[in-house]
Amino acid sequence: MRYLTQAYVELLDSIRKAMEELDPDQVEQFLEALTMVRNEEKKVLVVGAGRSGLVGKAFAMRLMHLGFNVHVLGETINPHIGVGDVVIVISGSGSTTLPVTVSKMAKSLGAQVLAVTSQPESPIGVTADLRVDIPGRERIMVEVEYHSRQLRGEHESLAPMGTMFEDTCMIFLDSVIAELMADLGLTEEAMKRRHATIE
Repeated sequence: MRYLTQAYVELLDSIRKAMEELDPDQVEQFLEALTMVRNEEKKVLVVGAGRSGLVGKAFAMRLMHLGFNVHVLGETINPHIGVGDVVIVISGSGSTTLPVTVSKMAKSLGAQVLAVTSQPESPIGVTADLRVDIPGRERIMVEVEYHSRQLRGEHESLAPMGTMFEDTCMIFLDSVIAELMADLGLTEEAMKRRHATIE
């Protein structure tokens, strides 16, 4: 257990700091777009690659529990996406090939693209109609920098690669679900009635 305690303290501190840095206007617009799509009975398609895709699947499940017509890219039952529908693209780098391609396709079909990313100037960040910028460490430190960082008092993060983005993104999206529950007047009991009975 050399690093476990240090790692979770670093992760929790970093997530709290990142959440406090969120742009309230971006968050409000994200919530409004989701509320509108549900009220108008339009579709939501959630897109993400790798670990961001796993975060997206968890979010999609909760949206389903709230009564959204929601789908995850890659499933064989994905519906037609068009005007009025929402495509949520989750990508820390904002430049992963599949999510970039999907963002552009969604825009060409008239869907609204909501991006959750660490890189606002990335292809996904620029393509999106609405964006929530989530701080996250994307750059991988290189070994040759080790001694100079130590002398400056800079220590290697214990959250490798995109971990900070994905962990913060999960907390942000779960917080969005809590806000939507309150806004829509839904209880946990109501959500349970939509929960899978065969798993």
